Amino acid sequence: MKNILVIGSFGQIGSELTPELRKRYGNSNVVASDLCVKKDTSLASDGPVEKLDVTNPKAIAELVKKYKIDTIFNMAAILSVVAEAKPQLAWNVGVNGIFNCLEVAREFKCALFTPSSIAAFGAGTPLDNTPQDTIQRPETMYGVTKVTSELLSDYYYKRFGVDTRSVRFPGIISNVTLPGGGTTDYAVEIYYDAIKSGHYTSFLGAGTFLDMMYMPDALNATIQLMEANPSRLKHRNSFNIYAMSLEPEMIAAEIRKHIPGFKLDYDIDEGKQSIADSWPNSMDDSCAREEWNWKPEWNLKSMTVDMLKAIKEKHSGDLLKTSSL
Repeated sequence: MKNILVIGSFGQIGSELTPELRKRYGNSNVVASDLCVKKDTSLASDGPVEKLDVTNPKAIAELVKKYKIDTIFNMAAILSVVAEAKPQLAWNVGVNGIFNCLEVAREFKCALFTPSSIAAFGAGTPLDNTPQDTIQRPETMYGVTKVTSELLSDYYYKRFGVDTRSVRFPGIISNVTLPGGGTTDYAVEIYYDAIKSGHYTSFLGAGTFLDMMYMPDALNATIQLMEANPSRLKHRNSFNIYAMSLEPEMIAAEIRKHIPGFKLDYDIDEGKQSIADSWPNSMDDSCAREEWNWKPEWNLKSMTVDMLKAIKEKHSGDLLKTSSL
C-alpha cells in the first residue's frame, strides 16, 4: 500500500482507521473521504480530505486518478438498526456502493477492503463456534447487504483478479467513536453510563451472547489482512474474526471491579433483541489465524480498564454537562 483512499473516514471505524493508516504510511499518502466531511477535526487538518458519495462511481474514479490510489478501504455502511428503518438507503450504500468500488478497483487495478459482519449470518447458521464456511441466511437488510458484498467481492477476485479482502467484524467497542445505530451499541453505552450515572439499562437481555472486539484489535486486523501475503489466502471474502464472546452481565461484573456500585437492569427492545438472537454467539476464526496469523491482543479485563480510563480522561467534561441537563 502506497496511496490509500478511505471511504467513510468519519464513520465508526473509518474515523479511527484513517489516522492509524496515516501513522503507518504517512499523512499525505492517506486520503480521507466521506459524504459528510467535518473540517474542524484533526482528521481534516492532518492530511488530504475529500467529500465523496460512495454511490457515485465517477467521483470515486476521479479521486483514484487524482491521488494515484492503489488501495481502497470502503468503510461506508448503514448499520443494522438504521438499515431496518431505511432499507432502501442501506441497499444503495451497502450494495451499489461496493459495486462502484469494485468497478473502480478493476479499472485502476486497486486492492479493495470492504468489511463484512456477523450480521451476514442468520437462520440455519450454527450459533456456537460458527464455521468460516456455513449457511448465510441473514434476516436483516444490513446482513443481506453484507452477504451480497462478500459474493460480489469474491466474484471480482475470481473473474477479474481484483485483490479483494474482507473480515466479518463482530461488535466493535470504542472509547473514541460513539454508537451509531448498531445492535451491539449497548457494549459501548454501558461504559459511558457507568461513569456518568453508575447505572445502565440494557436493550438486550441477560444471556445474549455476541462476539465483540476492542477497536485497536479491529484496526490491526484490517491492516494486517491487507498486508498479508496473498499466496496464503484461501478465504478472501470474508474471514471470521473475534476477540471475546460477551453478554451484558459479564461486562457489568467487570465494570463493578472498578465501580462497585454499578447497577444494570433491562428494558428489552424486541426489534434489537430479535436481530441479536439471529447472530452467532461465537465464531470460529481459525482460518484467519492460519492464513494471516490473526490474534487479538485485548480481552474483557484489559479492555474494561482501558475503556473506563479513556472515557474519564477524554469525555468527563461532556459527561458532566450531560448529567446536569
